[in-house]
Amino acid sequence: MSYIGRKGIHYFQKLNAANVASGLLEKGQNRVVDASLTLIRERAKLKGELVRAVGGAVASASLLGVPLGHNSSFLQGPAFAPPRIREAIWCGSTNSATEEGKELNDPRILTDVGDVPVQEIRDCGVDDDRLMNVISESVKLVMEEEPLRPLVLGGDHSISFPVVRAVSEKLGGPIDILHLDAHPDIYHAFEGNKYSHASSFARIMEGGYARRLLQVGIRSITSEGREQGKRFGVEQYEMRTFSRDRHFLENLKLGEGVKGVYISIDVDCLDPAFAPGVSHIEPGGLSFRDVLNILHNLQGDVVAADVVEFNPQRDTVDGMTAMVAAKLVRELTAKISK
Repeated sequence: MSYIGRKGIHYFQKLNAANVASGLLEKGQNRVVDASLTLIRERAKLKGELVRAVGGAVASASLLGVPLGHNSSFLQGPAFAPPRIREAIWCGSTNSATEEGKELNDPRILTDVGDVPVQEIRDCGVDDDRLMNVISESVKLVMEEEPLRPLVLGGDHSISFPVVRAVSEKLGGPIDILHLDAHPDIYHAFEGNKYSHASSFARIMEGGYARRLLQVGIRSITSEGREQGKRFGVEQYEMRTFSRDRHFLENLKLGEGVKGVYISIDVDCLDPAFAPGVSHIEPGGLSFRDVLNILHNLQGDVVAADVVEFNPQRDTVDGMTAMVAAKLVRELTAKISK
């Protein structure tokens, strides 16, 4: 278990050891949760007012960090990813333009509402059920400030469940999901954890939050992964047949008849030659240009997205994977904003 995971448990054990009354502990938890949501609410209001004052934006991507790593089945380093991604987005080695020419320093294109304070919430003993609710509520607070649309920085892939749930509930219906990943993350409850990063899409499909789920880049899948895919009607596109599927995947049209399109990118969808800084290294993945071709050519109204599973603790010295994750965020920003 990583330091950040141990720290949260350690704080909770200290509270129990101090014989803190359950009512007092619950009151403290409520105050921390309320303060956390107030923080996101006020930041979202500020950024929403700014975008509306400038005018002309129908949709504007807004970064929301969710530094959560404890639901990882292997390493918990993704909890440290959001600040590293932000740093790389604004790195002076590149400019602020996306490939299609949108300028990230224009608030109508991109704003940032900061991070959900995950560790502070866990430190006071809040369980994962409530933590997931806090993440969902934070996403909804961003969406309440038109024209902001959440672009979420993970964190491990467990965050996709509360984010997708919030988007679907806020929009009032199911969405189509494009999920790029080496793994289907659809175990019923991996290692007994219903919120495992390997189970996020089982929770999404059980909840009825997606009409279509397309999983692209898959190359590490068990019999349970295939069975769960069939159970939920998931469209799984494995790397072993990518050359055959390429034309279809690079000309997707999604979201018609539902509330929009959600894009979830696990950085390990890429071959580790392009992105070594991940917890689960699976050779034989997508090239970076493969991913961009899929994103750039996708037809649909992208209402929200996430970039997850970048692990700074396994990145190269010069931060190559951080720049890869940042580039994904930049191009998703261009896809969302209009």
